[in-house]
Amino acid sequence: MDRVIEKKTWNTKRILTIGGIAGIVLLIAGAVYFTSGKSRLNVDTERITISEIKKGPFQEFIPVNGIVLPQTTIYLDALEGGRVEEKYVEDGTMMKKDQPILRLSNTDLELSLANQETQVFNVLTQMNISKNNATQNTTGKLNQMADVDNALAEAQRVYTLNKKLYDQKVIGQQEYLQSENIYNYQVRRKKLADDILKQDGASVKLMSDQDKQSLSRMQNTLELMRKKVGDLIVRAPIDGQLTSLDAEIGQSKNKGERLGQIDAATGFKVRVDVDEHYISRIFIGLNGIATIAGKDYKLSIKKVFTQVTNGRFQVDMEFSDTIPQGIRRGQTLQIKLALSDEMQAVILPKGGFYQQTGGNWIFKVSEDGSKAYKVDIQLGLQSPDYYQVLQGLKPGDKVVTSSYENYGTMQELILKK
Repeated sequence: MDRVIEKKTWNTKRILTIGGIAGIVLLIAGAVYFTSGKSRLNVDTERITISEIKKGPFQEFIPVNGIVLPQTTIYLDALEGGRVEEKYVEDGTMMKKDQPILRLSNTDLELSLANQETQVFNVLTQMNISKNNATQNTTGKLNQMADVDNALAEAQRVYTLNKKLYDQKVIGQQEYLQSENIYNYQVRRKKLADDILKQDGASVKLMSDQDKQSLSRMQNTLELMRKKVGDLIVRAPIDGQLTSLDAEIGQSKNKGERLGQIDAATGFKVRVDVDEHYISRIFIGLNGIATIAGKDYKLSIKKVFTQVTNGRFQVDMEFSDTIPQGIRRGQTLQIKLALSDEMQAVILPKGGFYQQTGGNWIFKVSEDGSKAYKVDIQLGLQSPDYYQVLQGLKPGDKVVTSSYENYGTMQELILKK
């Protein structure tokens, strides 16, 4: 007998059809979700660096390298040219002031000294001859003066006597006038002799002064020549260490040629190269820290060289308190040069993110840690480890500080553990 078969509502074919349609709808919905609004990217948290924003002490400084140099260096140049005849010390010797270093020879200079000494001797001889002649001449004039004085006295005696006799009518007028004329003649002769003697004295004094001046000039020239010959022995100008000595026996050195240098034993300075970007912020008195053998030493800028070469300029720094033991000329030091005073600030650890964002924005992690989204920020000063945060972040916030190179234009990161 025939039996009615009931039709099944949820057969396999229908279930598969409905499931396929639902899957397509979910795919479409997912595509709509992920392609609408913010662009998102799944990121493994183990492949990124998440840092926390903190508030703490902050000081802007830059790392620089410096070379240890003597505080005072005096260069040794050949004041006179010559041949190296003898070396008294070797490079690196600790010297005392005026201690001889080497001796040069210069026959032309030594011959000039001998000629100058001969000229001075000749001038002295000539001065003595002139002085003797002047003395004899003056003596002759004094003898003449004595004769004039005697003749005047005799003429005055005769004239006085004849005047009385003439007044008494004892002698005639002719004899009286003759004695008067002789007396007046001797008076004029006396005045002329006085003038001649005065002129002779002035002439002798002038000649003597001129001879003394000429002798003084020649003696000064002689002393200068002796000093030039003495400079053939090169001596240490100060106490210190002889370095860079460039002289060998038999070698010829020109006048003004560099022979070496003396590094004073009074201390050290550090010559530092700084990027020209900071030239407007570097000035005398800025401090820095150098770590040597695990100990920090404070330095201070004492001189700024504003000339820029290859994008860098130089400053001289000196140790403020203690000079490190055992440092040597030419040693390289790494220095943290402070550009600001220490202060409390909101700080952000440095990372690769800065290359892509320029410090204008950053990915901030949500409170539940499931995602990170872009936020605008403003950074201020910086140190080798931190940025100063001016706006956009607060202490306790967490941000992604690793490189954003693979994130493209993503607005949001989905953090997966």
